[in-house]
Amino acid sequence: MTISFTKLEGCGNDYLFVDAFSHPVEDPVKLSQQMADRHFGVGSDGLILLLPSEHANIRMRMFNADGSEGELCGNGIRCLAKFAYERGRSRANPMRIETRRGVLTLQLQIEQDRVLGATVDMLEPILEAAKLPSTLQMPRMINYPLVIDGLSDPLPVTCVSMGSPHAVHFVDNVDAFDLLRVGPHVEKLPIFPTRINLHVAQIINDHEIKMRSWERGSGITLACGTGACAVVVAAALTGRANRNALVHLPGGDLKIDWRESDNHVHMTGPATEVFSGEWRLRDR
Repeated sequence: MTISFTKLEGCGNDYLFVDAFSHPVEDPVKLSQQMADRHFGVGSDGLILLLPSEHANIRMRMFNADGSEGELCGNGIRCLAKFAYERGRSRANPMRIETRRGVLTLQLQIEQDRVLGATVDMLEPILEAAKLPSTLQMPRMINYPLVIDGLSDPLPVTCVSMGSPHAVHFVDNVDAFDLLRVGPHVEKLPIFPTRINLHVAQIINDHEIKMRSWERGSGITLACGTGACAVVVAAALTGRANRNALVHLPGGDLKIDWRESDNHVHMTGPATEVFSGEWRLRDR
């Protein structure tokens, strides 16, 4: 038995998309683990399902490469809107997409009936420590010193949830930071019961930030949309940058605007189709 899929990417953050309107997926955890494997599968940061919704135009479910289900993927949701629009599952613009974070609204950038990208209303950032979630009972984790095995000094982080939890550490040079070593330790710290993403960020100027990401369940990725939102919020909270910034990620750029008018974070970025194929379902 085979299942049709399409690979799309947003700033290099790549996912495999399945139209679950026509291809119901019985075990998305196993399917994501198999298909996302970069050696024995198709290769991706995870799997995203396009589903019908009773509350919006369409519904999104996303699974990381290790099979864990995430609340939201900022780059993935732009790609899902493209996938749905170009395959006729929803021609709405703005498009409303149901996620585990809530219903998000996307303004699509369309040329010649093709979606090139979108601006996503990512809703309000969550700053209360307990709602990240964290086991710590404190209002906010701003410049909070994390104690990490193997590091001589605590790692100061500012934590922000955009539906998925993020820890942001500011450095002078993101390329020099040993993210491969530190990322797994931060992700699995007991104070974060659902694990956490780690981002290192370098301030270029008031409106420009460079960052790298370690994502829970996927490892180092070329981009993280919710993470870019969290970085701008963290930079503004700590007085390092303004509330709107161009964020440079290894896979491309995202425009982030944390609006004072409604406290919502808006993210603008591309969505690109890579290829489509057929996957033969297997038992192992």
